[in-house]
Amino acid sequence: MELTIECKSRDPKAKPNALRRQGLLPVVLYGHDGTESVSLTVDQHEADMLLRKAAVNNTMIDLKIPDLSWNGKALLREVQSHPWKNLVYHLSFFAVKAQDAVEVGVALNFIGEPTGVQNEGGVLNTEVNEVTVKCKAIDIPETIDVDVSGLGVGDSLTVADLVLPEGAVVAGDQTQTVATVLQGRMAEPTGDGDSPTAAAAEKLAAE
Repeated sequence: MELTIECKSRDPKAKPNALRRQGLLPVVLYGHDGTESVSLTVDQHEADMLLRKAAVNNTMIDLKIPDLSWNGKALLREVQSHPWKNLVYHLSFFAVKAQDAVEVGVALNFIGEPTGVQNEGGVLNTEVNEVTVKCKAIDIPETIDVDVSGLGVGDSLTVADLVLPEGAVVAGDQTQTVATVLQGRMAEPTGDGDSPTAAAAEKLAAE
């Protein structure tokens, strides 16, 4: 997913709370010029719309700064919110080049129904819902599909089994379990070894 947002340079004397009262959100951009950072503002409404679709360290954003004559690609690095109010207070972006390698968090999308669930009464247990992927900035996947349909009871998938875009790798332990199919909970037998249903039937017959 790629989004666009326009920012303006921020007066260094401007107070953050005063900007917010004007409907502007303080923003910082890193990485566009070595270790230098630049202070910006963005319209609060536009920021809110962006955050409905963008995810931290996942979504490539086309950042435009007309009064600085700079346009470029950036990742949303941080969203600061008020500790108890449902308000965003500050955004941080990190500029990247299209061919730069970046590490981003990517959600896993589990697809299919395991045969162990369909035919063996098993239960699918997902242990990881997101992995950190290293890839080119232009190749960041929105999600990674994980097909669990072939799993029987006792089978599992690990990080090494994930199908990634060409050139992408998962940072971290490749042996970590992503999903497994567990044996379903069976009905507990009664004291004489009969099932609860059989025991009830015998009770009715004796009455």
